[in-house]
Amino acid sequence: MANRTENPLRCSTSKKSNDRLMLIIGTCAGIVIGFLLGTSFPASSLTKMNISSTIVPPVNTVHGEDEKPEKSATRSPPSKGINSSDAAFHKIWVPSNPRGAEMLPPSIVEAESDFYLRRLWGLPKDDLPEVKPKYLVAFTVAYQQRNNIDACIKKFSDNFTIVLFHYDGRASEYDEFEWSKRAIHVSVPKQTKWWYAKRFLHPDIIAPYEYIFIWDEDLGVENFDAEEYIKLVKKHGLEISQPAVESRKTITWKITKRIPGIEVHREVEEKLGRCNDPHLPPCAGFIEIMAPVFSRDAWRCVWHMIQNDLVHGWGLDFALRKCVEPAHEKIGVVDAQWIIHQKIPSLTSQGTAQEGKSAFQGVRERCKREWTMFQKRMSRSEQKYLKDIASASSKSTLT
Repeated sequence: MANRTENPLRCSTSKKSNDRLMLIIGTCAGIVIGFLLGTSFPASSLTKMNISSTIVPPVNTVHGEDEKPEKSATRSPPSKGINSSDAAFHKIWVPSNPRGAEMLPPSIVEAESDFYLRRLWGLPKDDLPEVKPKYLVAFTVAYQQRNNIDACIKKFSDNFTIVLFHYDGRASEYDEFEWSKRAIHVSVPKQTKWWYAKRFLHPDIIAPYEYIFIWDEDLGVENFDAEEYIKLVKKHGLEISQPAVESRKTITWKITKRIPGIEVHREVEEKLGRCNDPHLPPCAGFIEIMAPVFSRDAWRCVWHMIQNDLVHGWGLDFALRKCVEPAHEKIGVVDAQWIIHQKIPSLTSQGTAQEGKSAFQGVRERCKREWTMFQKRMSRSEQKYLKDIASASSKSTLT
């Protein structure tokens, strides 16, 4: 009996051991087979799966865009060339795009901007008026000159975008004027017109505007009409211009003084020794930086010539001729629309008295110093260019 009872126990124990062994072997085999299948499965097939359409809804589903689709929603047959599975991996590189945008498809690139105001609601296409402003006028201002600025801006029609650069920090106080609601206000304390122009009037920003007025704040405009001025500029083909000047004080440059009875003049006879050539500044090809007006193309060149660290602009007026050709024909003074230079030195009071010199003296000294620095930079740059051209020409001759 003892033998009969022990045998079944031994068989049961042996069977359980075999089952455990088989389970362990089966598990190990499954892990090995799974690993082998995983490593042999094409990795690219996972990354090429388009999960965006099944997991993330398209933009127009979420926001309900009102734009109409360009084509029917029905699936079009696959086109030849890059197939859908490879499109996500096709690297975009367009050298003709603006610098820094080479990795974008050309049709999405917005290389230019503007100062047109936008709403926070509705459709973008309905934001702008039917007739968009074609010109731009920028004043650099202090609040103490607000009444004069008000008179000036009223001489510019709705065809003009208005930009005010506030060097005294008092931008919000212009809300008393109705036109202030449509003006662009930029406020940075104690900065000059050319500092603002270099930073906020980039050619790609003001590209929609045919002409750009960059004016001081102390100008009398009783005898000026902006629309009539534009007509004369176009009529006489002026790319860089200014209104003629009348003043109760001395006028520095004879060419800017108004000549009654004519529409435009481009040259004058200056004091002996001032002009080496009748076609060169200040006898011709010259206007002052007080109230300049630039065509879109001329401003693109002038903006690049403005030095980032030289903020007063002295000497710039003698170099403007380098941006148009022939300068003595395309730079001129408009006599039929003239202004009065009131010569109110508001900006000079923004300086700081130092080393026994008044704020005014410190500002004037820097103005003169910048003129000398600009002349030297321009001269060195031209000499280097001519030297490089001569060197390249001699090398090509030798080869």
